[in-house]
Amino acid sequence: MQAALALKFWWKSFFTRYYNLENYTITILKMDIGLLSVSMNVYSTKRIAEEAEKLGHYIELIDHTKCSVKLGSGKPQIYLRDENITQEFHAVIPRIGAKVTRHGAAIVKQFEMNGVFSTARSLGITRARNKVRTLQIMARKGIPIPETLFSINPDNIEEQIKILGGTPVIIKLQEGTQGLGVILAETKKSAKSIIDTFYKMDTSILIQKYIEESNGEDIRIIVIGNKIVAAMKRISEVGEFRSNVHRGGATESIKPTAKEQFIALNAAKHLGLGVAGVDLIRSKKGPLLIEVNASPGLRGIEAATGINVAKEIILFVERNGRRRRK
Repeated sequence: MQAALALKFWWKSFFTRYYNLENYTITILKMDIGLLSVSMNVYSTKRIAEEAEKLGHYIELIDHTKCSVKLGSGKPQIYLRDENITQEFHAVIPRIGAKVTRHGAAIVKQFEMNGVFSTARSLGITRARNKVRTLQIMARKGIPIPETLFSINPDNIEEQIKILGGTPVIIKLQEGTQGLGVILAETKKSAKSIIDTFYKMDTSILIQKYIEESNGEDIRIIVIGNKIVAAMKRISEVGEFRSNVHRGGATESIKPTAKEQFIALNAAKHLGLGVAGVDLIRSKKGPLLIEVNASPGLRGIEAATGINVAKEIILFVERNGRRRRK
C-alpha cells in the first residue's frame, strides 16, 4: 500500500513540474550538460549557459572541433583534447557551425550511441544543414515548399530556368547560412551567368521560383520538443530581398496561423530536431517552408518576442536528459 502511494505521489510530482496539475513542490536534480560550441562569446551559446546556471545545472562549453573519438578498443571513447568526457554529461546541446558540420555531427552521434540525450539528433543536424536534403524530405512528407530545382549540368541552364517558369529566380548555396550565398537573379542573362559560374566552381546550388508576394518577408518559428515557443516576422531592408536579421532585417512578434504551426512542428519532427528554427514564407498558395536551422540564433527571436527561448531549451533538456541516460 505504501509503495502504491509513493508511486502515485511520484507521478503527481512529475506532472506537477511540467503541467501544474497540483501544488506540489519538487526538486529537479542537478544535471551535467555539455554545450557543444566553439566559443562562449557567441550570443546564443552564452544565453543558454546563463539559463542553465540559473536553473541550478552544471553546464560546460565543449569545443567540438577539439574533440576526438577513439574506436576499436573496447567501448568507443570521446576525448576533449586529452580528457575522456565519454560519461561526463546527462545531455548535450549542439551548436554546430556550418564549416564543421560533419565532424560536429559525428561527435554528437557518439554521445547518442553512449546514451547521452541530445537536443538535436546527429542525422537531423546533417540533414538540416543541406537545403536540398531538407527540401527532399519535406516534399516526400507533403510539406509545401517553393518550386525548386537542383542540377550540376552546365549545358542546359536555360532549360532549368524555363522549368521553373522563367526569371526572376532565387539561387542558393546548398549549405549557406544567415542569408549568405542567396542571390536574386532578375533576368535570364544574369541567372545564366551566376548559375554557370557556380557550376564551373563545382559549388552545389539550388534554384527556386521567386515568390514575389512574399515581399522580402519571412517567418521564423522556434520549435522545442513538440511545441512552438516563439515566432517572429523578419522584414528586409529597402532594396534587400533577404530578411535575415544578420542582413539588417527588422523583426516583429507574430502568432503563426494553424497551417504555419502544423508545418513547423512537422518539419522539426521529420528531421529529428528537438530544437529547430523553421523558416517559412507566405505565398498565394499558403505558407511554404524554405529552410530549417538545427542551431537557430536566439538574439533576434528573444528581442522581438520577449520570450526566454534559452530557458525553454534548458527545460526541454530537463524533461528528457535524465530519462535517456544509460
